[in-house]
This record gives sequence, structure tokens and C-alpha cells, in this order.
Amino acid sequence: MTAPRFEFSVQATDGKARTGTIRMQRGEIRTPAFMPVGTAATVKAMKPETVRATGADILLGNTYHLMLRPGAERVARLGGLHKFMNWDRPILTDSGGYQVMSLSELRKITEEGVTFKSHLDGSKHLITPERSMEIQRLLGSDVVMAFDECPRADAPREVIAESMRMSMRWAARSRAGFDSGEEHASRAALFGIQQGALDEHLRRESAQALQAIGFDGYAIGGLAVGEGQEAMFATLDFAPDMLPQDRPRYLMGVGKPDDLVGAVERGVDMFDCVLPSRSGRNGQGFTWNGPLNLRNARHAEDPAPLDLRCPGDCCTKYSRAYLHHLHKSGEILGAMLLTEHNLTFYQQLMAAMREAIAEGRFAAFAAEFRRGYLG
Repeated sequence: MTAPRFEFSVQATDGKARTGTIRMQRGEIRTPAFMPVGTAATVKAMKPETVRATGADILLGNTYHLMLRPGAERVARLGGLHKFMNWDRPILTDSGGYQVMSLSELRKITEEGVTFKSHLDGSKHLITPERSMEIQRLLGSDVVMAFDECPRADAPREVIAESMRMSMRWAARSRAGFDSGEEHASRAALFGIQQGALDEHLRRESAQALQAIGFDGYAIGGLAVGEGQEAMFATLDFAPDMLPQDRPRYLMGVGKPDDLVGAVERGVDMFDCVLPSRSGRNGQGFTWNGPLNLRNARHAEDPAPLDLRCPGDCCTKYSRAYLHHLHKSGEILGAMLLTEHNLTFYQQLMAAMREAIAEGRFAAFAAEFRRGYLG
């Protein structure tokens, strides 16, 4: 039986939390799902097979960075992103729109699109919704993101409103551009991105505009951009409910473990964040009892494992003292071990949430998690 292009089913719900499966031609994605970030066709300090062994079903690649280096056309000539990086399961690519905000000193926005000045060599590039779809098609992405603008959450309401409405016009152009690549569209999915910052009325307007266009899944954009957890959760109290029940909901760029639990409580299905891999390179390990800074002197003679509940090599074969030594010495193995541990912990957390939802005990799980993690 041929795998579907894109099929999402919800197996169980518990309050707003839900667990399900996305079926695609390159494999199934169990939700709630966390996607490790492979910005430049690699999850830093990790081999693809090691990432898979942590439990990851899908990775994220970055359109902006890959279009600059090595170039989308080159990746296509070399057989596509999956072959290029030796990852045979689904890949989601962001659209490049986030760089509209994060590289604010290097860009100019017009109705046509965004002109970037490369952070690598200063060369100029134009990304339009159509070009974003073309780049993601050349990469061979399985889940393509519509091109959007992500304004700061503290921008004036009129600025956020106009930005959101332009993103909705870009969403329609993204839909048309995606559909024009018939061969790619026959096996890939396209997600729209809800904008509107923290404003309930703008979020609703955005959600209605996206549903009028029609997408395979819907992302919640414009959060985790400095507004703080309380404001993010307040927005998630209403934003996911505005999106279709029968489609996956993806909260972009989130987050800390307690962010993930709180967002799943509010009906979110998919996440991505650089935090576990970036923290691993910087000496921070996530545990069920909260994060630990392995650079701290108190770990220098500690023979205990980082986390007793972790089945990975980092915790079953090495001590906190050794991890402390590696990070203080600047040894590459320290980044490798702690990144693998953090990604394993995140996938353990997602699996535990899926199980708790399926068994109808998610509220108790979330309360127990917070007691241990937040103290």
C-alpha cells in the first residue's frame, strides 16, 4: 500500500492535549512531536543516525541558510537534501521569513518580498513567496512552510496588523507557488502560518484568512520572540482553538521543556527549537529535575550520571565529573555527548506526553513534571 502524501489522525485527546500521527511518504511522525533543528543540513555535533536513535521522526532545515550555502540549486543537483545529509525521513523547511525579523539590519521588506544582504558576504538576495517555494522544492522538503513576516511582539498594533495582512497575501502566493510545482506538491505538504502577535482579534483574522486559502497544517508564528512565557501561554489559550481540529498545529521556535508541556496542554502538536542542541554545546544539560550547568565547579568531582532516568550513552557511561572536564577543557566530545543527551531528553518528554494523553492522565503528568523540573 502506497503511503499517503499527507494524512493526520488524532488517536486520543485529554482536555485540549492530543496525540496522533502524521503519515507521509517518508515515514510517520508521532505527535506531539519535537523536531531537532538542522539549520545547515546538520544537527550540530550529531550524526543523522544518532539523531534518529534519540527518537526524532522529523528534522527541520533552514531555507535562508541553505539557499546561501551551499545553495538550493546545488543541493538539488546532488540529489536533494535527504540524500545530501543522509536523512531518509521527513524534513520540514522553514520559509526564510523568520530572518525578516532576526536579520533586521540586513533586509528591506516590500510587497514583493524581502531583500536580504547575506550575513556571509554581503551579497544581495530577494526572497519572495514564489522563490521561497522554489527553494524548498529544490531542497526536496516534505513539509513546506508558507513565506511570512514575523514582527516583534511589542511592535505597535497597527504595525502588527499590516504585517499580518501582508503575510496572509504572501500565504496565498505561497499556495499558488507550491501548487505550480506539481511533482513536488504531489508528495509534500504545505503549512500556513498564523500571525497577529498577542492580539486575539488579529489572530482570529489571520486564522480565517489561512483557512480560506487552505493548508495541510497550520503553524502558530510570532511567539517565542521575547514576549515571555506568561504572554505566550495567554496567547496559546486562544490561538490553537482558532485553527482546524483535523489538521496539525505547529508552534514555531519553542522551546524550553516547560514551554512544551504548557503548549501541549493548550492543543499544540509540533515544535522545533535550537535550545537542546545549542545548550548541549554550551554545557547545559536538561534533566527531569531541571537544567544543569555542567561547567559549574560543583560537578568537578561528582561521579553521578547526569540523569538517572536517561537511557543514553551520556548518562549510562559517563559521569557529571567527566562532562564537566570535557566542557571546561573545550573538548568536542563534551558538545557531542551533551547534545545527544538533550535531544534524547526532549524525545523522552514527547513520548511521555503522548503516553499520558493516550491514558487520560495528562493533567497529573504535567503537574508531576512541573514539580520535578521547576522545583
